[in-house]
Amino acid sequence: MIRICVTIVFLGLTALFSCKKKEQSGKPKYEPFVLSDTMLRRCEFTIVEKDTVKSELNLFGKIQADNSKMAHVDPVVGGSVVRINVELGDYVRQGQVLAVVQSGEVAEFQKERLNALNDVSLAEKNLSVAKDLFEGKLNSEKDVIVAEKDLEKARAELNRINEVYKIYNLKGGSIYNVTAPISGFIVYKNINQNETLRADKSEQIFSIAEINEVWALANVNESDISKIKMGLAADVKTISFPDDIYHGKIDKIFNAIDPETKAMKVLVKIPNPQLKLKPEMNAKVTLHMKLHTQKIAIPSSSVIFDNNKNWVMITNAKNEVETRQIEVDHQYKDIMYISSGLSVGDKIISKNGLYIYDAVND
Repeated sequence: MIRICVTIVFLGLTALFSCKKKEQSGKPKYEPFVLSDTMLRRCEFTIVEKDTVKSELNLFGKIQADNSKMAHVDPVVGGSVVRINVELGDYVRQGQVLAVVQSGEVAEFQKERLNALNDVSLAEKNLSVAKDLFEGKLNSEKDVIVAEKDLEKARAELNRINEVYKIYNLKGGSIYNVTAPISGFIVYKNINQNETLRADKSEQIFSIAEINEVWALANVNESDISKIKMGLAADVKTISFPDDIYHGKIDKIFNAIDPETKAMKVLVKIPNPQLKLKPEMNAKVTLHMKLHTQKIAIPSSSVIFDNNKNWVMITNAKNEVETRQIEVDHQYKDIMYISSGLSVGDKIISKNGLYIYDAVND
């Protein structure tokens, strides 16, 4: 009986020792994933470096005509609108007739001009007579001087009326032609046929603008005002032409808050050679900023988003690959700025890393 018990204990110890030995010898050994030659040819690599942090700010606003290339046409005289030759959006040339007005004031100007011409003619005759009488000792030199003063006053009045005719481009009769002071597009129109105009009307009847260069006026929220500086590069896009990007820079900062929008305005001048951009178009203005700080920057193609986390694939000199989690600060165009997870000098897969990620993490 004792011999049987000893044998059972020995067999148990042997089995236990064998299990431990098998467990130790059967423990799996970690083998790192190594890139094959085919994978190496398909991938691109980037050495991690720091770079100046760049960012962008998106603003919204409208396209406006350049104030220095705009002219307003006011109703110079009162009268009845006989004809309108242009409509909103039409292109006009300097001197082109925009509308025709029949005006009693113009007829009165003509009467004044005729009276001034008669006064000059009469004063010239009176002076001639005064000089003849003076030579014949029939009047004094004082009479000649008075006649000369009368002629001088008559000529001054005629010159004044002629200047009025020249400034307002008045013609004979009672017709007044409203003409374009500059070449450009009609961007505002406030006149109708058969309407009676008043000379004291304060609002313009036409506005004309050259739009070979326009303004983008954008609103800046109070929280972003500290980021705005003169000369910041800007890209402008419109809803009408979403594929066209217009490049410019901040040319003016309006240092005041609009009480209605609670925003500050900035102005970007944009060349408009094809005249596609029109006043009052909605515009998106993207400002490009350098923040004067440095962060680790990698190509955005390096970053793999999975399970609500960001990852990159890191490789070493032996082409062994490691999956590493990173924290992204922000993205600017095709650059990702990293707040943690990478160090300067790390070698990452910047192209086709997703294939390697799937192979390593399957």
